[in-house]
Amino acid sequence: MSDFTIIRDKLLNHINQLIDECQYAYSVDLDKDDLYNLYLDSFPAGINEIYRERREHDCSACRYFIKTVGNIVFIKDNKPVSIWDFDVDNNEYEPSFKAMSTYVYQHDITDIFLSPFRRIGTVVNREETEGGKIISWTHFYMKVPNTMYCKEGALNSEIAKVREAKQLLESSLEVITKDSVETVLELIAQNSLYRGDTWIEILENFNSVREAYESLDDKEKNCFLWRKVKDLPHALTHLKNTSMGTLLVDVSESMNLDRAVRKYEKVVAPENYQRSKPIYTKQMLEEARKKIDALGYMNSLKRRYATLNDITINNILFANRDVKKELEVDIFDEMSKDLSVDPKKFSKVEEISIDNFIDNVLPTAKEVEVLFENRHTKNLVSLIAPSDITSKSMFKWNNSFSWAYTGNIADSTLKENVKKAGGRVDGVLRFSIQWNDIELDKNDLDAHCKEPEGGQHINFIRKVSYKTGGNLDVDIIRPVSGKPAVENITYPTMNRMIQGDYEFYVYCFNYRGGKKGFRAEIEFDGKTFQYNYDKAMRKNEKIKVATVHFDGQQFTIKHHLNADSSIASKEIWNINTLQFIPVNVICYSPNYWDENQGVGNKHVFFMLKDCINPEQPNAFYNEYLTNDLKEHRKVLEALGSKLAVTDADSQLSGIGFSTTKRDELVVKVKGHTERVLRIKI
Repeated sequence: MSDFTIIRDKLLNHINQLIDECQYAYSVDLDKDDLYNLYLDSFPAGINEIYRERREHDCSACRYFIKTVGNIVFIKDNKPVSIWDFDVDNNEYEPSFKAMSTYVYQHDITDIFLSPFRRIGTVVNREETEGGKIISWTHFYMKVPNTMYCKEGALNSEIAKVREAKQLLESSLEVITKDSVETVLELIAQNSLYRGDTWIEILENFNSVREAYESLDDKEKNCFLWRKVKDLPHALTHLKNTSMGTLLVDVSESMNLDRAVRKYEKVVAPENYQRSKPIYTKQMLEEARKKIDALGYMNSLKRRYATLNDITINNILFANRDVKKELEVDIFDEMSKDLSVDPKKFSKVEEISIDNFIDNVLPTAKEVEVLFENRHTKNLVSLIAPSDITSKSMFKWNNSFSWAYTGNIADSTLKENVKKAGGRVDGVLRFSIQWNDIELDKNDLDAHCKEPEGGQHINFIRKVSYKTGGNLDVDIIRPVSGKPAVENITYPTMNRMIQGDYEFYVYCFNYRGGKKGFRAEIEFDGKTFQYNYDKAMRKNEKIKVATVHFDGQQFTIKHHLNADSSIASKEIWNINTLQFIPVNVICYSPNYWDENQGVGNKHVFFMLKDCINPEQPNAFYNEYLTNDLKEHRKVLEALGSKLAVTDADSQLSGIGFSTTKRDELVVKVKGHTERVLRIKI
């Protein structure tokens, strides 16, 4: 028996043993030509010499085998095992096998391996020489087990199905928190979710999978997901894309629990369904009622919007008390007030810190106006007072006032579609793409971001950057008719972001006939840049959209496609953006009124003229409450969202800024003179 036949049989035994132990094989993404060349080039000198026209080991049958299955691995103990990784015990072949094994381990798994053939490779072939002699040639080969076999017509769809399941499972594990699952299981135990009992086994298994997943490093996690996805039920791997998954994501992202459950029930419950119980038990409610009554907080629960008359003069930093005679309005003057103000116009105005502004500018100011920019919509805030102004404070500070910021406002259809798909749109930087919205377009397009040096390349393979927090949270592989396909990358906070260039582009992973290109958006600082690429994309084509530069404090953008910036004025809370709005009152947040110092973060509120909150804000939040009520936080969380904040004339609403977060605001101050200042917060 020749050396090659011995090595071939060892390889076959190794593969068969891996099949018995692991069942499934997976493909790593590498250059197959390079792999085959490694096999030929790594033989010791003098071994793989020219035989006739080619080198001795360079045969078409073995080349086909190596280029077909040389890149597959099996998964044992959450680690990849190459088919070339075994004790060769042959000085001639060992360097080649070791080189191929090393090359395979340098690359990540990207797909499950399936074959439309029952055998790969050739066992033996025979050749008749010119002298009539018959020569037998043996080659690499393997038999394909049922777990690795798939009919040719279904091959691509089966591979894509497993890839999608893996990607969805990974996304679910990264986004859905353990606490959210435990909270939902508690609601199910209380019979507070419609048909929630059908999800108990899935949710318990999901948390078991999470526990195993979180104990692994990044390389092991990738292997774990590829192997685990073959054994888990569809409802678990695709959890994030279900109605229950939407509920879990909402709870994970700290959405009010009652609101999250209402969203879930709107999707799954029949119209006449009413929850048999609220999302807290009767015992919990009764215990909370007794405690609130015993502590004297019952009258403190009813809330309303605060007015200027509620605040003592000691807690007002500025108030515009001028009363001007109402004059007949010239319609042309009135229309001129609606013209937008470009914030860039004030890029070189005098800058001043918020403390300097409060200490040295406000004392002599008679009028203050703020430039309400689009990015300030996230800063909209209302001051909330008790209906009974004499009621006992149930907060950590010695007054009964609280405050509530707005939720984020969607600015575009694309943004709305991202939200519907489960993506986050409330980060400091967002890149979204959309296609399949003009006509049926089954292309598989991918959103990518190459982060600065020290970061990562965010795409469908590595969706979360553990360095910066950037996250590809929506990944569509197979668009369906009538439903726009979207992908979304968002950065939740500047605190973790690396300084440098963030390159955003669209990659065509798979071309399936689509000809209408894509739409894209990049959003930061309240500005949205929209792009339209209306050409067909070829397979593996990459279209650069824009590069966003982050200097540690703010973003700038370089466009690679033509962009339309959404800097037009819009009306929100009864006032218009990109205009100067008169300020009625400037004050600190109530936790810093009177003698309170250091009770949580300090906020500065600019309460604006005619600003009216149309939302239903929370009456209070758990983090405000005194420690006496901590044990009843679930009931009080529900009460905070359920209790109506009643309207009041001349409510105090405007924009607020936490002094712990970087921000800025352009103001126009009138005293003895008129000045325009940029306040740095």
